[in-house]
Amino acid sequence: MQRLVSIGVIGLVAMCLSLPLMSFAQPQAQDESKPRLKVGLALSGGGAKGAAHVGVLKVLEENNIPVDFVTGTSIGSFVGGLYALGYSADEIEAILLNTNWDAGFSDSVPREALGYRDKQHRDIYNIPINLGISEGEVRAPSGWLQGQTMSQLVRESVGELPVMDSFDDLAIPFRAVATNLETREAVVLSHGSLGKAMQASMTVPGILNPVEWDGMLLVDGGLANNMPVDVVKAMGADVVIAVDIGSPLLKKDDMDSAVMVLEQLANFLTVGGVERQKALLSEDDVLLIPAVKEFGTTDFSRMPESIPLGRQVAEAQLEHLKEFATDSSDYADYRLAKRQYSKQWTSDATRPVIAVNIRNMSKTSEKLIRETLGLEAGKAISANELNQALDNLYALNKYQRVDAQFINTDQGRVLDVFVIEKPWGPNYLEFGVSWEDNFNFKSSIQFDFSYTITDINRQGAYWRNEVQLGENRLLRSEFYQPIDETDLFYARAQYNFQDRDWPVYDDNFATLNFDKRLHNGELGIGTNYSRQGIIEVGGMYETGEIISRDAANTRFEYDIYGAYLSIGYDTLNSASFPTEGNQAKLHVRVVEERFRENGISGGYEPAFHSEFDWKGALKLGNSAVVGKFSAAYTNTDAEFSSYGSDLGGFLNLSGYFKDSLVGPKKLFGALIYQYDLGRTVLDMTQYPLYLGASIETGNVWQVDQTIDIDELIYAGSLFIGTDTQLGPAALGFGAAETGERAVYLFVGRVF
Repeated sequence: MQRLVSIGVIGLVAMCLSLPLMSFAQPQAQDESKPRLKVGLALSGGGAKGAAHVGVLKVLEENNIPVDFVTGTSIGSFVGGLYALGYSADEIEAILLNTNWDAGFSDSVPREALGYRDKQHRDIYNIPINLGISEGEVRAPSGWLQGQTMSQLVRESVGELPVMDSFDDLAIPFRAVATNLETREAVVLSHGSLGKAMQASMTVPGILNPVEWDGMLLVDGGLANNMPVDVVKAMGADVVIAVDIGSPLLKKDDMDSAVMVLEQLANFLTVGGVERQKALLSEDDVLLIPAVKEFGTTDFSRMPESIPLGRQVAEAQLEHLKEFATDSSDYADYRLAKRQYSKQWTSDATRPVIAVNIRNMSKTSEKLIRETLGLEAGKAISANELNQALDNLYALNKYQRVDAQFINTDQGRVLDVFVIEKPWGPNYLEFGVSWEDNFNFKSSIQFDFSYTITDINRQGAYWRNEVQLGENRLLRSEFYQPIDETDLFYARAQYNFQDRDWPVYDDNFATLNFDKRLHNGELGIGTNYSRQGIIEVGGMYETGEIISRDAANTRFEYDIYGAYLSIGYDTLNSASFPTEGNQAKLHVRVVEERFRENGISGGYEPAFHSEFDWKGALKLGNSAVVGKFSAAYTNTDAEFSSYGSDLGGFLNLSGYFKDSLVGPKKLFGALIYQYDLGRTVLDMTQYPLYLGASIETGNVWQVDQTIDIDELIYAGSLFIGTDTQLGPAALGFGAAETGERAVYLFVGRVF
């Protein structure tokens, strides 16, 4: 990840996270004949290495050294801002070590939080690239990430602070330093939202989207001033304690790859500025350089190792630092006054808000925004409650950012919620890819493309066009129209053209080969009865042909028209390796079918088709138990049905090849065990790695056959797999009691 950040910034590396103490109850120096020197603290940026700042703060507190002003850049703004707010070094340590910093570098909405339709769509379009088309141009975001999750991490740390007229009003006067992306000049942030100032100071350019502030686009302050000694001196500090955790220039022998050269270019941007700041230090000031140069800016798991290094370098200069100390009694008064002063901000969390204002910079109706947020005036709103509400809104998958800030007015406490639409829209391109191989004779790659035109009207209608290429070829066009402002009810029209290979297998070898081509149209109305589910009824028409590619060259043609009912519910946290949630789908069709064989036509026959699928997961510590059940049933007087339900493949009667058993009647069940080997043994934090096994049973039957429990086939599998940003990846082996064996390799394909 460290190298990824270096490349993504092309010379703007991850220097992450910076902020000031009032002399409200000014402690006196031990020598009362002269006033105590005012101490300023300048904390530099350096990403995960910033935990060393906490070690320095611990030494200052243990030796009764007060801090009167704080400035910081990047991670220094985060640590400094918390200290200025009134947190102790121990409290900041707990926040740093308990924060999931890796999550801050992902804005992906968890699958379980998405709406039902968005879940099904993301399972196919797994490539995390944001591209849009606007005014005939292809556009992309100005950052790989939009900073949504990072802003919430900061909000959880600082709490529900209101917008401030001046950061001088904190327990310790504070300044954060950011960089104006347009001019590359340092911008000193002295008022406004403390959390937003922190985030602006630690916004890695090219990775995180710039923060808008008073008409400027702000990014990581390390580009302009990574150790703001000049800023803290300008605030009034008599002496400065400066902590430098920046990356030094690499030596010749270290630059042995293109990545290292890019990292050296990134260092050029910060080292020169830090040297200029060091030149401002006098012999009375203290420069501390913790030995953290071997740590990466994104090595967040190593934060506990950095804290002792900060302590070590401070203790090495303790004699100099003690010149700024007070006696124990004065320092106790100082700390008490600091804590009490900070309570005027932290106690705001218990005050109810008198209004929730929506600053809607999107085409979404305000009614839908308010309903999704679920925040009401007249109640106190905690940081966790606000984050959850913003999560729900962001999960609508319509926005670049959703954010909020509290404002104290003469009338009371007000919450402003900002809803910002994606500037690279309103039309979007999405891509998916998957690969499957069974190490025998069947290997397939599937490519998926989607183009969606959104916000066609005030209700939020969209028109989506999809193309799938590979073993199964599909062209789909769907128009979706919400009927009301909250999208509770909708109407939908869809056309499909599908062309797929339909082999018939015997002993895992294709003995017959068919092509199935069809045109299908649906017109329905439905309800999104919850975020997790839909109910839809409508009419459908389908015409198609099944052509034998063997010598007989048999051709079956069919026409179907009738009505359908679809019910769906989905709360799974992963489509392939879930540990929590349930997914259930029911599709019923009552139709009239007509068949033609080699040009000879028959009459229409009534038919009833139904298919039900369920998957559920239960988490048990580091393990999960997953259950699957599916059934299909067809009732018709005809001798043949165009409707076929597939069975066979990984965790779908393992041992058989994918879709090798096809019939209009089906019964299947499976019990799957997953153990999280990655997090428990291999110390993997970003993605799980599951070791699993399954027991399965099922079979298919034809129209004229009766479902017979005695004919069920039993199978099982062993596998290892993971969920990634590109979808699932798995390697498995399956065997059936009938002697079929298969090895499965999947990348990106949901199973």
